[in-house]
Amino acid sequence: MTTTAPPRMLTGDRPTGRLHLGHYVGSIANRRALQHSYQSYFIIADLHMLTTKNTREDIARSAGNARDMVLDSLAAGLEPDLAVFYLQSAIPEVMELNTLFQNLVTVPRLERVPSLKEMARDAGKEEMPYGLLGYPVLQAADILCVKAHAVPVGKDNAAHVEIAREIARRFNHLYGETFPVPELISAEVPSLVGTDGQAKMSKSIGNAIYLSDSPDEVRRKVRGMYTDPKRVRADVPGTVAGNPVFVYHDAFNPDTAEVDDLKERYRTGRVGDVEVKTKLADAINAFLDPMRERRARFEGEPGLVERLVVEGTERTREVVRQTVGEVRAAMGLDAVYAAFTAESRRPVSA
Repeated sequence: MTTTAPPRMLTGDRPTGRLHLGHYVGSIANRRALQHSYQSYFIIADLHMLTTKNTREDIARSAGNARDMVLDSLAAGLEPDLAVFYLQSAIPEVMELNTLFQNLVTVPRLERVPSLKEMARDAGKEEMPYGLLGYPVLQAADILCVKAHAVPVGKDNAAHVEIAREIARRFNHLYGETFPVPELISAEVPSLVGTDGQAKMSKSIGNAIYLSDSPDEVRRKVRGMYTDPKRVRADVPGTVAGNPVFVYHDAFNPDTAEVDDLKERYRTGRVGDVEVKTKLADAINAFLDPMRERRARFEGEPGLVERLVVEGTERTREVVRQTVGEVRAAMGLDAVYAAFTAESRRPVSA
């Protein structure tokens, strides 16, 4: 009797800080929902981190950030017996795949990826580093090294996944069917505006509500949220569409009747920002409370995160080694050296 292995899912984050509500709506909610249907690989993308943060201090901080990321992920609902967490830099075979894949995509194609310029700008880079231009190629290596079938990521990574799909198709066309063409799993809420109302929620900008924030921190951040700047008093009709406070209500407040009432009174100047924000803070804290409980439970297990990362990395490396072997065989690279080896062992004629 043969059994079919479940399909694989690959996603993850750079270890540059704690995970926030934007991560949750953009990807973690899907990771949580899909983990029972897929073999779930979660990358701690410390090589990707180097494209914008590569000082010795950045690298030294990455271990603590990675630990927080794993705890945040477990707190948000990923199960330790299902999730395979692994450290990208500890699997050198991924870099070999990256080198091979670089030849299957052009520079103009990479230059059309809109998020790369945004990443360079957010990192204060006047010119784009070579590694940042190749970010989607390394990401393709991440996805294809475990032969992922599904990639649940946020809106800003959608174009990167399309590069991975193109590379998979190109490789299969040139060398034979080797990779599944990964499917992008889109989020119901594609992105979340930051608390400043000026850009998407981001660790680097500092406009984020973190999954690990305390109730008081949430209330403080919500009180300071950007709202309708033209509304100087509670009796002035306000704008709901695009208003960050109501974007968050829609995303995190399950009481739709309350939200609809707040919107109607806001439009007609019959509710103040204080009430709207107080109820939003209550809703977000109610949303985060179960995560706080889970995080405390997992933090109470000494060595859990370290064990998950080490075991997950070793397990993933075995999978990646097998993939690289298949890639080299499909391309004929091993046959080239084998021919030299065979010739070198031939007896020399007298």
